[in-house]
Amino acid sequence: RAIAVEDVGPIEAIRLGVRLLREHLGESLLLWLINLGLGIGAGIAIGLAMLGILTIYSATYSITEKQAGGLATKQFYWFIVGMVAMLGAVTVDYHHLNRLAYPFYGVVLFLLFLVLFIGSVGGGSQRWLNLGFFILQPSEPAKLAIVLALTKYLQYDEPPDGYRLRDLWVPFLFVAPLILLTLVQPDLGTAIVLSLIFLSIMLMGGLRLRSFLYLAATGVALMPIAWHFLKPYQQKRILIFLNPDLDPLGAGYHVIQSKIAVGSGRLLGKGYLQGTQNQLDFLPAQHTDFIFSVFAEEWGLLGCLILVGLYLTLIVLSLRVVARAKDRFGSLLVFGVLAIFFWQVTINVAMVTGLMPVVGIPLPLLSYGGSSMVSMMVAVGLLMNVSMRRFTF
Repeated sequence: RAIAVEDVGPIEAIRLGVRLLREHLGESLLLWLINLGLGIGAGIAIGLAMLGILTIYSATYSITEKQAGGLATKQFYWFIVGMVAMLGAVTVDYHHLNRLAYPFYGVVLFLLFLVLFIGSVGGGSQRWLNLGFFILQPSEPAKLAIVLALTKYLQYDEPPDGYRLRDLWVPFLFVAPLILLTLVQPDLGTAIVLSLIFLSIMLMGGLRLRSFLYLAATGVALMPIAWHFLKPYQQKRILIFLNPDLDPLGAGYHVIQSKIAVGSGRLLGKGYLQGTQNQLDFLPAQHTDFIFSVFAEEWGLLGCLILVGLYLTLIVLSLRVVARAKDRFGSLLVFGVLAIFFWQVTINVAMVTGLMPVVGIPLPLLSYGGSSMVSMMVAVGLLMNVSMRRFTF
């Protein structure tokens, strides 16, 4: 049956493809594949977290003392907390999140505001809240907060002609405070991710392509103005991206050493705990932003392909859940989770390989950080939640 492409929205197009698969494969076989994909998705998330703990151990391992610090153990504890949080996110019907979306957003916004006054300082940034028994980075749950808030707002059918620029003022009011509060910390990387999540959800929710192009053109036109609001070190990172040899022993040192580590891994890598760039402390932030470089040096191109393949499989499974969700709220929710993973993986890998400026983005489930680990495990739980309730009424 012929269908005009221009008459089909993004979500409807994905659902159409799945309906055609159902007609050819049969409902029972397709249901079996979905349940299999659900188990695979959870397995991938757990596998990535385990790989992360092993890589954090390697990143903090001392060849002189023949032992690592306690960060890998702490990350394992956060993984356990994340597993509990993921199970909690799976257990509660995702439709109840409709009522919790705005309150959760409000709590996260308050925490980000609180960081400005009593936040802990580290590495020149003020991003954390010391709550006594643990340290919270509110910008991590902020990614889930913007997904939930936008999903709730866009859950009803889009206008027949799609959303225009004048329709974006309410969604913009959701994302703008989060972006501004993260920029003040300063945390340019998270602000960029929040912006990309916002654009992704709005496009999926029905933003007109013409309106998106106008928005993108406006953003490009404002770049010269935005340049003057960047910190000096942020400006230098962009200049170094354009010419890494501009300051090889200063601002360009990190990305140069990262590229050496990735390249020196070659095809099969140097072996676990054998990465010289890592062990000799040439790499910066080995256990956080540059953990992919540690992994690449030890496991080589083959290991990197497997790692990226795991993320890609999780993203493809998420797209299938988007198509099979029984309502628009579930589809947008999963697509928002997908956007979190996609943009963070893309930016992090591009950053450490010199394809983008260094902006400080963690690699989901791999980089060290309790707030990031728990937030990403909750995100996977929401993905499973929507998939499980596809056939409930």
